[in-house]
Amino acid sequence: MDLRERIQTATRQAMKQRASDRLSTLRLISAAIKDRDIAARGEESDVGVGEAEVLAILGKMVRQRRESARTYEEAGRLDLAEQELAEIEVIEEFLPRPMSDAEVEKAVDSVVAEVGAQSIRDMGRVMGVLKSRYQGRVDFGRIGPKVKQRLAG
Repeated sequence: MDLRERIQTATRQAMKQRASDRLSTLRLISAAIKDRDIAARGEESDVGVGEAEVLAILGKMVRQRRESARTYEEAGRLDLAEQELAEIEVIEEFLPRPMSDAEVEKAVDSVVAEVGAQSIRDMGRVMGVLKSRYQGRVDFGRIGPKVKQRLAG
């Protein structure tokens, strides 16, 4: 079952269970995907975005909610922070298992060797391959400095 089908199934299930908070988050996910489908229609075909793009949308939603939760906590609005964290849990159900630090190091080493990267100038190529293979499984804000360190040293 692909990602879109899993989201639709979860939405129907939340409706049946009358889980309003979960249903609200699932509808936000569906709306974000549909928005991207509409934007892509003008660029390409009527098919919509692929699985990798859906994973990128979900990853972006998680990052946005983490930032919002942090802001709410700093402002003393713990009720809103808890709501954001609950939405993160629902969204993360559809993301692949995150990679461990050891797996990230191994992936960086293998891609650097595969691409034949020698210097920091090759960072873009390395990051491009990593993004195509590990989208949704790793935070590229965290992996960028590791690649930079590997190529500099």
